[in-house]
Amino acid sequence: MENTNKTSTSIKSWATDDRPREKLLTKGASALSNSELLAILLNNGSKNKSAVDLAKEVLKLGRDNLNELGKLSLNDFKKINGIGDAKSIIIAAALELGRRRHTGDNLDKIVVKESRDVAKYLQTQLKDHTYEVFAVLFLNQANKINHFEIVSKGGITGTVADPRIILKKALDNNATSLVLCHNHPSGNLRPSKADEELTKKIAEAARYMDIKVIDHLIVSEEGYYSFADEGLL
Repeated sequence: MENTNKTSTSIKSWATDDRPREKLLTKGASALSNSELLAILLNNGSKNKSAVDLAKEVLKLGRDNLNELGKLSLNDFKKINGIGDAKSIIIAAALELGRRRHTGDNLDKIVVKESRDVAKYLQTQLKDHTYEVFAVLFLNQANKINHFEIVSKGGITGTVADPRIILKKALDNNATSLVLCHNHPSGNLRPSKADEELTKKIAEAARYMDIKVIDHLIVSEEGYYSFADEGLL
């Protein structure tokens, strides 16, 4: 039996000026809404929904906020009827490209002088993680960033970083100094006793290799906390 919804849900049946692809060609990408841009990536809809309808449902998962959408998993996207593996992968890939565009071009330009020089970069890198991760910036003699890496992942309330792994990576990346970092998904920026002890342990171990830990930043969407600024390093 023919699907009676086909005409009403197919974007091909819309006026040319209302179709996302044609609209982008004639008016530019900035003229499109988030749902229209996402619909272009999804390419097609489902039996009873147009690509734009599907896109709107996806955006609702993130409360119509792209930052919140970036925190969702493939399985979250697949909860929507009409979104399978292929479409969820496309959404995740697009969000990751946006994240890399925002952070990647600036990485080699950062010279670390103060905590605020890297706090914004780290907030962008780590904000979509709903669990704690521990990351390290590996710096050269000029305090420029050679490498950034998440070295461990934990749970909602904590993560553990191995100083041996961090120092091995420091040697591999010819680092002379380090900036440690982890996120607090809860938003609380105060360090725990365990945070302070781990920082001290890594700094002492690094000192034996003539590598200096110049800061440890705790970041959340609300801001950041610097061990160096607070006199803890």
